[in-house]
Amino acid sequence: MNDLTTEPADHELAARRYQTAARDLEHIVRNIAVRYIVQQVPLTWRLLQAIEAEALADLGFASRHDAIMLGLFQRPSDLPYPETDETVDFGASTALPAVFAFAVSAYEEAARRAAQALPQEAAPLKRARAWGD
Repeated sequence: MNDLTTEPADHELAARRYQTAARDLEHIVRNIAVRYIVQQVPLTWRLLQAIEAEALADLGFASRHDAIMLGLFQRPSDLPYPETDETVDFGASTALPAVFAFAVSAYEEAARRAAQALPQEAAPLKRARAWGD
């Protein structure tokens, strides 16, 4: 029979473990994305999937978290994305696999910083999204 006094503690521990793993993965993804951002490489579908593969294969990440936790960040195999060199565009979608969301966020943040660094009179009228036009 379930002990009701330990279940909330178990759920809290699981939530903290997930949050820790998510922060760890976000840090890894941002470090990978920055390598491409500083070279001004646009975020294409092929690059996004390469970032995902590298991040999820990170040995440090795998050693810090158990297999069940790692599985939570794997993109479902029935969720295919294009494997092209076209720039990434998710439109208004907010339902992204974790690695994709972290990479897109890193590119958007870089675009915001670049736009803020421009003098006001040199700023373009329409700002392009970091991952595509």
